[in-house]
Amino acid sequence: MTQDQGELDSLVRKRIRALRVAQGWSLDELATRAQLSPSTLSRIETGRRRLALDQLVTLARALDTSLDQLVETATDDVISSPMIDAAHQLMRWPIRADPGMTVVRQRMTNPPPDNPSRMRAHPGREWLVVLSGTAVLLLGNRRFRVETNQAAEFPTMLPHAIGAEGGPCEILGIFDRDARRSHQRGESSGDASRPAP
Repeated sequence: MTQDQGELDSLVRKRIRALRVAQGWSLDELATRAQLSPSTLSRIETGRRRLALDQLVTLARALDTSLDQLVETATDDVISSPMIDAAHQLMRWPIRADPGMTVVRQRMTNPPPDNPSRMRAHPGREWLVVLSGTAVLLLGNRRFRVETNQAAEFPTMLPHAIGAEGGPCEILGIFDRDARRSHQRGESSGDASRPAP
């Protein structure tokens, strides 16, 4: 075994233990979930047993992670720059570890639409925090004021729209894959009432 392989081996074993402990599981609990004996799992974690690919796949599933994440060593892409959409006054960052997620920072100056027909509903979830100013979130037939440092999270199957109140506001939003796709379709059809993550 080379030094690099030995370091990866040690890293994977530490990750397995750290993920188990983070879940609050004993050796017995994870062993049961992974259909391994507690002694086998103990030997895997302590390095007294060779790591087998089939066991790593099973452990990754039991720990609710992927095999790629369990054995990942790359740290080259720690910093990322935003993609800038000047037309919608927003910046967008994809989340590398979860390509379905996107982070968006947007400056809003207009209030939410008066016409309920401009509210949109689509699959997905959105989470946002107001960085400055006050935002108004229309969600179904309810109206929420979201002030600086407050966050909102909602299922996007409810008709929704967001805008500024009393002056510009800046929001930071996280969109799942479904919400991002729906907003991108909205942008391409000319609907500029919401960001296109």
